[in-house]
Amino acid sequence: MLKYKDLNFKALIQRRKPNQSLSPNSSMRQSLTHPHLYAIAYQNRHHHRSALIALYKSKHNPHPLTISLVRANKSSTSTSTPTRSTRTTNTTKKLERITKGFILIPTHSSSSSGSLCFVPKKIMVVIDQHVLWTFFASLFGFVLLYIIRRNNNANNRKLKKKNSPQQRVDNNSFTDGEFRHVNGSDSGTDVIVVGAGVAGAALAYTLGKDGRRVHVIERDLTEPDRIVGELLQPGGYLKLVELGLEDCVEEIDAQRVLGYALFKEGKNTKLSYPLEKFHSDVSGRSFHNGRFIQRMREKAASLSNVKLEQGTITSLLEENKTIRGVQYKTKDGQEHTAYAPLTIVCDGCFSNLRRTLCNPKVDVPSCFVGLVLENCQLPFANHGHVILADPSPILFYPISSTEVRCLVDVPGQKLPSIANGKMAKYLKTMVAPQIPPELHDAFVSAIDKGNIRTMPNRSMPADPHPTPGALLMGDAFNMRHPLTGGGMTVALSDIVVLRDLLKPLRDLNDAASLSRYLESFYTLRKPVASTINTLAGALYKVFSASPDQARKEMRQACFDYLSLGGIFSTGPIALLSGLNPRPLSLVLHFFAVAIYGFGRLLLPFPSPQRLWIGARLIWSAAGIIFPIIKAEGGRQMFFPATVPAYYKAPSVKSDI
Repeated sequence: MLKYKDLNFKALIQRRKPNQSLSPNSSMRQSLTHPHLYAIAYQNRHHHRSALIALYKSKHNPHPLTISLVRANKSSTSTSTPTRSTRTTNTTKKLERITKGFILIPTHSSSSSGSLCFVPKKIMVVIDQHVLWTFFASLFGFVLLYIIRRNNNANNRKLKKKNSPQQRVDNNSFTDGEFRHVNGSDSGTDVIVVGAGVAGAALAYTLGKDGRRVHVIERDLTEPDRIVGELLQPGGYLKLVELGLEDCVEEIDAQRVLGYALFKEGKNTKLSYPLEKFHSDVSGRSFHNGRFIQRMREKAASLSNVKLEQGTITSLLEENKTIRGVQYKTKDGQEHTAYAPLTIVCDGCFSNLRRTLCNPKVDVPSCFVGLVLENCQLPFANHGHVILADPSPILFYPISSTEVRCLVDVPGQKLPSIANGKMAKYLKTMVAPQIPPELHDAFVSAIDKGNIRTMPNRSMPADPHPTPGALLMGDAFNMRHPLTGGGMTVALSDIVVLRDLLKPLRDLNDAASLSRYLESFYTLRKPVASTINTLAGALYKVFSASPDQARKEMRQACFDYLSLGGIFSTGPIALLSGLNPRPLSLVLHFFAVAIYGFGRLLLPFPSPQRLWIGARLIWSAAGIIFPIIKAEGGRQMFFPATVPAYYKAPSVKSDI
């Protein structure tokens, strides 16, 4: 028994079991089924009536305290029966006494006929205060959010008005939301694209699809025959889909690539792309580079506002430090000029126009020697194969249903001569013994056929000179080692960024304003491009053999780290594939490999020599990655929002 002191009457509290009758007396029996009912019985001694106050308190029904008053008649000892008015008056007074300090609330239960519900006034005041403060807090938050949004919108409008090259809206510029014609372009061309490779053809189609009048000038429109640009990573395929060019990998016998297989000293590990969250069609693609480019050229030429012409650019036409167009020679040797408000140079890794638009720092760390292996099966189907050979890696990947491309990396720029047979001898004596047994015979057979090709591997960080009227893109602008096959992914990602920047613009004729506006392009592209560039350069140095013991340990640690599986393999492979191009993730994984290698040296027992090698390993890792990050631009790479040019771009949603 407990005294219920908060109520101004005597009360007894008892726990009622399920289906137990509620009684302080037999005249008040009532069957209730709620398992958490507490009964408070109040006996009115003066009026011989009982009042039952039921307190419902359930963990399943956490509502405010509710009290029901149920009146039960008891046979009176008086022989006289009060009149109706007397009974009403007495009942009212009694209820006033009992409910003092309570607020009357009607009961909605069908079984509560003649019952009343009461809530303590103190509790109701608390509830009112909470509701009141919640209301004012919500109102304040709404007003604050409205003010912030209004200020942001006003700032964005001012910024766009300040940076956009268009100061006047021409109602005839758009038809059904697409760019059609802008007064002021005497040449009839909006954009000149120099080069029709992967970047140039994709850009021409993208701008043409947006309604721009595009003039593409390509040195040679016949099908290219190259030994690089044959592997498109899944991240690049997603960009291809975003640009509407995914059908360009169809009908060219392209092969699906689902990951990589890594080989080292007889051991191997398989690294699959993390494609579980993507559509089943998303994967890497490998193909003949020339077939892929021809498909994109056909796609671009199918648009009526895209003109594709064969010609060799001799110079950029400059006037008052502004590029106005190009001068070129056609196939028959005639000189021509073409003018446009914007000229985009995409003439590849051997560009002769980049010097006026950027500060080229081209490095050639190695060369690829290319072979085609026929009618052979790779150890892991639909996977690229990387052999950590001595002195540098060897690549295998399918380029058709019957052909496998082999790329042998040879450090330096000086190669054995192909003409006098030294190259064939080098491949047979130095390279063939390191090839997996499944591919050895096909490799030797390809050497005997004599179709050996070479290609210098170039890397060049992006270092542009913003020039009114012109822009650099593709390998003419930025290159990385082709070990990771990231070049086409970067180019297609750059095109998506540029498309989103140009889409809101109707007039491109104000070259100075357009140049300032497009400075944001160099910043917006950095996180994706720099991640892929840095990974390519760092992996090549780690995978290459070295006499330094610390570098050997780093190489072995990288192989073992990737062999661990889980996040240790999916994290780096997501970076390599372009599915997760995040610079911070790259740095974390890179130094995780270094720390993993250092930890291995401490087992089973550390020694001064092992500690020294471990320290040099960490130092070597820093010496590999930090110079690459510095060349790429650490601020733009990791903190693009701190670069003023970042805010010159419109707030256009773009997927990574």
